[in-house]
Amino acid sequence: MNQVDHLSFRQVGRDVTIWPLAKVVNPEVISIGDSVIIDDFVYLSGGEETNIGSFAHIASFTSISGGGKFTMDDFAGLSGGVRVYTGNEDYSGSCLTNPSVPSGYRQPIRSFVRLHKHVIVGSNAVILCGVEIGEGAVIGANALVTKSCDPWTVYVGSPAKPIKRRPSKKILQLERDLRLEVYDGLGQYIPRANR
Repeated sequence: MNQVDHLSFRQVGRDVTIWPLAKVVNPEVISIGDSVIIDDFVYLSGGEETNIGSFAHIASFTSISGGGKFTMDDFAGLSGGVRVYTGNEDYSGSCLTNPSVPSGYRQPIRSFVRLHKHVIVGSNAVILCGVEIGEGAVIGANALVTKSCDPWTVYVGSPAKPIKRRPSKKILQLERDLRLEVYDGLGQYIPRANR
Protein backbone atom coordinates (compact mmCIF):
# COMPACT_ATOMS: atom_id res chain seq x y z
CA MET A 1 0.00 0.00 0.00
CA ASN A 2 1.09 3.52 -0.71
CA GLN A 3 1.71 5.86 2.20
CA VAL A 4 -0.38 8.87 1.28
CA ASP A 5 1.70 12.04 1.23
CA HIS A 6 -0.67 14.39 3.01
CA LEU A 7 1.42 17.40 2.02
CA SER A 8 0.97 16.87 -1.73
CA PHE A 9 -2.86 16.69 -1.56
CA ARG A 10 -5.13 19.60 -0.69
CA GLN A 11 -6.63 17.48 2.09
CA VAL A 12 -6.55 13.83 3.15
CA GLY A 13 -8.62 12.18 5.87
CA ARG A 14 -7.76 9.14 7.96
CA ASP A 15 -7.48 5.49 6.89
CA VAL A 16 -6.87 6.42 3.25
CA THR A 17 -5.24 3.83 0.99
CA ILE A 18 -3.87 4.73 -2.41
CA TRP A 19 -2.21 1.66 -3.92
CA PRO A 20 1.28 2.25 -5.35
CA LEU A 21 0.41 1.71 -9.01
CA ALA A 22 -2.37 4.33 -9.02
CA LYS A 23 -1.48 7.43 -11.06
CA VAL A 24 -2.53 10.72 -9.47
CA VAL A 25 -2.03 13.97 -11.41
CA ASN A 26 -2.38 17.43 -9.78
CA PRO A 27 -2.84 16.14 -6.21
CA GLU A 28 -2.74 19.71 -4.90
CA VAL A 29 -6.36 20.22 -6.05
CA ILE A 30 -7.61 16.89 -4.64
CA SER A 31 -9.41 16.51 -1.29
CA ILE A 32 -10.04 13.02 0.10
CA GLY A 33 -12.24 12.09 3.08
CA ASP A 34 -11.86 9.28 5.63
CA SER A 35 -11.75 5.54 4.83
CA VAL A 36 -11.11 5.84 1.09
CA ILE A 37 -9.47 3.22 -1.13
CA ILE A 38 -8.01 3.99 -4.56
CA ASP A 39 -6.82 0.78 -6.23
CA ASP A 40 -3.78 0.07 -8.39
CA PHE A 41 -4.08 1.12 -12.05
CA VAL A 42 -6.49 4.00 -11.34
CA TYR A 43 -5.79 7.19 -13.30
CA LEU A 44 -6.98 10.24 -11.35
CA SER A 45 -6.36 13.66 -12.89
CA GLY A 46 -7.27 16.42 -10.43
CA GLY A 47 -8.47 18.87 -13.10
CA GLU A 48 -9.84 22.16 -11.76
CA GLU A 49 -10.88 20.53 -8.47
CA THR A 50 -11.53 17.01 -7.18
CA ASN A 51 -13.41 16.15 -3.99
CA ILE A 52 -13.74 12.53 -2.87
CA GLY A 53 -15.92 11.96 0.19
CA SER A 54 -15.53 9.43 2.99
CA PHE A 55 -16.07 5.65 2.62
CA ALA A 56 -15.54 5.92 -1.14
CA HIS A 57 -13.84 3.39 -3.42
CA ILE A 58 -12.31 3.74 -6.89
CA ALA A 59 -11.53 0.33 -8.43
CA SER A 60 -8.69 -0.70 -10.74
CA PHE A 61 -8.53 0.50 -14.34
CA THR A 62 -10.87 3.43 -13.68
CA SER A 63 -9.94 6.84 -15.04
CA ILE A 64 -11.16 10.30 -14.10
CA SER A 65 -9.97 12.93 -16.54
CA GLY A 66 -11.02 15.93 -18.60
CA GLY A 67 -9.69 18.89 -16.64
CA GLY A 68 -12.97 19.94 -15.01
CA LYS A 69 -14.43 19.47 -11.53
CA PHE A 70 -15.12 16.01 -10.08
CA THR A 71 -17.12 15.41 -6.91
CA MET A 72 -17.71 11.96 -5.42
CA ASP A 73 -19.71 12.10 -2.20
CA ASP A 74 -19.61 9.74 0.79
CA PHE A 75 -20.26 6.00 0.25
CA ALA A 76 -20.00 6.27 -3.55
CA GLY A 77 -18.14 3.65 -5.56
CA LEU A 78 -16.66 3.32 -9.03
CA SER A 79 -16.21 -0.29 -10.21
CA GLY A 80 -13.35 -1.47 -12.39
CA GLY A 81 -12.82 0.12 -15.78
CA VAL A 82 -15.17 3.09 -15.31
CA ARG A 83 -14.41 6.20 -17.39
CA VAL A 84 -15.40 9.62 -16.04
CA TYR A 85 -14.90 12.69 -18.25
CA THR A 86 -15.13 16.14 -16.65
CA GLY A 87 -14.29 17.94 -19.88
CA ASN A 88 -14.12 17.47 -23.61
CA GLU A 89 -13.01 19.07 -26.86
CA ASP A 90 -15.08 21.37 -29.09
CA TYR A 91 -15.94 19.19 -32.09
CA SER A 92 -18.02 21.83 -33.92
CA GLY A 93 -15.31 22.44 -36.51
CA SER A 94 -14.44 25.95 -35.30
CA CYS A 95 -11.06 24.84 -33.92
CA LEU A 96 -8.57 22.02 -33.91
CA THR A 97 -8.81 19.20 -31.39
CA ASN A 98 -6.24 17.05 -29.63
CA PRO A 99 -3.92 17.83 -26.70
CA SER A 100 -0.90 17.81 -29.03
CA VAL A 101 -2.26 20.93 -30.79
CA PRO A 102 -1.05 24.30 -29.33
CA SER A 103 -3.62 25.95 -27.04
CA GLY A 104 -4.35 28.89 -29.37
CA TYR A 105 -5.85 26.48 -31.89
CA ARG A 106 -8.03 24.51 -29.44
CA GLN A 107 -11.15 25.23 -27.39
CA PRO A 108 -11.24 22.64 -24.61
CA ILE A 109 -14.49 22.48 -22.66
CA ARG A 110 -14.16 22.21 -18.88
CA SER A 111 -17.24 21.00 -17.05
CA PHE A 112 -18.06 18.74 -14.08
CA VAL A 113 -19.28 15.35 -12.93
CA ARG A 114 -21.00 14.93 -9.55
CA LEU A 115 -21.75 11.61 -7.87
CA HIS A 116 -23.97 12.03 -4.83
CA LYS A 117 -23.93 9.79 -1.74
CA HIS A 118 -24.41 6.04 -2.16
CA VAL A 119 -23.99 6.11 -5.96
CA ILE A 120 -22.74 2.84 -7.44
CA VAL A 121 -21.24 2.82 -10.93
CA GLY A 122 -20.85 -0.61 -12.56
CA SER A 123 -17.82 -1.91 -14.43
CA ASN A 124 -16.84 -0.24 -17.69
CA ALA A 125 -19.56 2.42 -17.49
CA VAL A 126 -18.78 5.77 -19.12
CA ILE A 127 -19.93 9.07 -17.59
CA LEU A 128 -19.71 12.15 -19.81
CA CYS A 129 -19.18 15.72 -18.62
CA GLY A 130 -21.99 17.87 -17.28
CA VAL A 131 -23.68 14.96 -15.51
CA GLU A 132 -24.99 14.78 -11.96
CA ILE A 133 -25.93 11.35 -10.59
CA GLY A 134 -28.47 11.62 -7.78
CA GLU A 135 -28.15 10.11 -4.32
CA GLY A 136 -28.34 6.32 -4.24
CA ALA A 137 -28.54 5.89 -8.01
CA VAL A 138 -27.01 2.79 -9.60
CA ILE A 139 -25.39 2.84 -13.03
CA GLY A 140 -25.22 -0.63 -14.60
CA ALA A 141 -22.13 -2.19 -16.13
CA ASN A 142 -21.23 -0.87 -19.61
CA ALA A 143 -23.79 1.95 -19.39
CA LEU A 144 -23.19 5.27 -21.16
CA VAL A 145 -24.35 8.20 -19.02
CA THR A 146 -24.98 11.31 -21.12
CA LYS A 147 -27.59 13.02 -18.90
CA SER A 148 -28.11 13.57 -15.18
CA CYS A 149 -29.73 10.68 -13.27
CA ASP A 150 -32.49 10.76 -10.65
CA PRO A 151 -31.84 9.69 -7.03
CA TRP A 152 -32.46 6.09 -5.94
CA THR A 153 -32.95 4.87 -9.51
CA VAL A 154 -31.21 2.07 -11.43
CA TYR A 155 -29.96 2.97 -14.94
CA VAL A 156 -28.71 0.60 -17.65
CA GLY A 157 -27.88 0.71 -21.35
CA SER A 158 -26.32 3.00 -23.90
CA PRO A 159 -27.49 5.65 -23.48
CA ALA A 160 -28.41 4.91 -19.85
CA LYS A 161 -32.15 4.70 -19.14
CA PRO A 162 -33.99 4.19 -15.83
CA ILE A 163 -35.39 0.70 -15.23
CA LYS A 164 -36.48 0.68 -11.59
CA ARG A 165 -36.38 2.45 -8.25
CA ARG A 166 -33.98 1.50 -5.45
CA PRO A 167 -35.07 1.49 -1.78
CA SER A 168 -33.31 4.05 0.40
CA LYS A 169 -34.55 3.50 3.97
CA LYS A 170 -32.25 0.59 4.95
CA ILE A 171 -29.16 2.10 3.28
CA LEU A 172 -29.62 5.45 5.00
CA GLN A 173 -30.16 3.72 8.38
CA LEU A 174 -26.93 1.74 7.91
CA GLU A 175 -25.12 4.99 7.09
CA ARG A 176 -26.38 6.56 10.35
CA ASP A 177 -25.31 3.48 12.34
CA LEU A 178 -21.85 3.45 10.80
CA ARG A 179 -21.31 7.16 11.45
CA LEU A 180 -22.20 6.64 15.13
CA GLU A 181 -19.63 3.85 15.29
CA VAL A 182 -16.71 5.60 13.57
CA TYR A 183 -17.08 9.26 14.63
CA ASP A 184 -16.97 10.52 18.20
CA GLY A 185 -19.34 13.08 19.74
CA LEU A 186 -17.25 15.92 18.29
CA GLY A 187 -17.36 14.52 14.77
CA GLN A 188 -13.76 13.28 14.83
CA TYR A 189 -12.98 10.07 12.97
CA ILE A 190 -11.97 7.16 15.22
CA PRO A 191 -9.23 5.08 13.51
CA ARG A 192 -9.97 1.38 13.06
CA ALA A 193 -7.33 0.39 15.62
CA ASN A 194 -9.08 2.48 18.33
CA ARG A 195 -12.66 1.25 17.82
